[in-house]
Amino acid sequence: MGKQTAKQIAKRIVSLIIILLILSFLTFLLMYLAPGDPAEKRLSSQGVAVTKEVLEAEQERMGLLRPFMVRYGEWLGGVLHGDFGLSFKDDMPVGPKLVAGLKKTTGLASASLLLALLVSIPLGILSAVKRNSIFDHIVRLLSFIGNSLPNFLISVLLMYLLCIRLDLFPVVATGSLQGLFLPAISLAIPMAGRFTRQIRTETIEQLNKEYVTGLRTRGVREKTILINNVFHNAIGHIFTVVALQIGVLMGGSVVIETIFRWPGIGKLVMDSINARDYPTIMGFVLIMGTIYVVINLITDIVYHVLDPRV
Repeated sequence: MGKQTAKQIAKRIVSLIIILLILSFLTFLLMYLAPGDPAEKRLSSQGVAVTKEVLEAEQERMGLLRPFMVRYGEWLGGVLHGDFGLSFKDDMPVGPKLVAGLKKTTGLASASLLLALLVSIPLGILSAVKRNSIFDHIVRLLSFIGNSLPNFLISVLLMYLLCIRLDLFPVVATGSLQGLFLPAISLAIPMAGRFTRQIRTETIEQLNKEYVTGLRTRGVREKTILINNVFHNAIGHIFTVVALQIGVLMGGSVVIETIFRWPGIGKLVMDSINARDYPTIMGFVLIMGTIYVVINLITDIVYHVLDPRV
């Protein structure tokens, strides 16, 4: 890695730190300006009669009466030391709850991404090789339909067919391997459609280049050209698309986790929104933002390694 590359990476890291600081401030500000009183919500959920004296005492205990910048400074200082504060819902530390949910969401995202790649890579390449054939038209149609269907509709259809009609899987995902299957499929189908179209486009672009014609005229086998040359040259673009999808998956599986009751970070934050549990919501936003910008940075570095011409 040259000095110029190292310098660019250092600049990116500094800019990402600034972005995360801005994100933390905006997140805290939005929670501060959000309508509703977390203290009143907590007391009501506990069945306590909310009088003015009781409400003020609870607000004082939760630290809601202190100035905005004081609260933000204390929260940010705690975050920098790995302490996301206490949940407004149950007074439990936010950090361990987010870590536990993140593990489950990472497992779900990994399974769905693996399923999407196992389907999309062979279909995308074969569709490009056999372009304008019946097989190509069928793959393009299926990938278009898969990419167009929203996750929640796919999940409801799968739940009705495989859980209610055929009774093959549990309706509620309990965190088990069997419960993982339907949420992973629901996330994988749109991704597989999207990846198939992009892999097909990139493969066709490589097949139309002059080096492929030269290899064919020298008698190199088509299979060898596809594996050693076309796919190798297209892998950088494919990796970028897949890597960016990871960040979307981690934060975008909220609906699926809620439908199947998968105990991931998405379900956790939905429950926190309903309970006005602002520390958990802020921790979620900051963690997702960090994951997204770090994945972008790693993607740029790996893409540079795969294709030094960038």
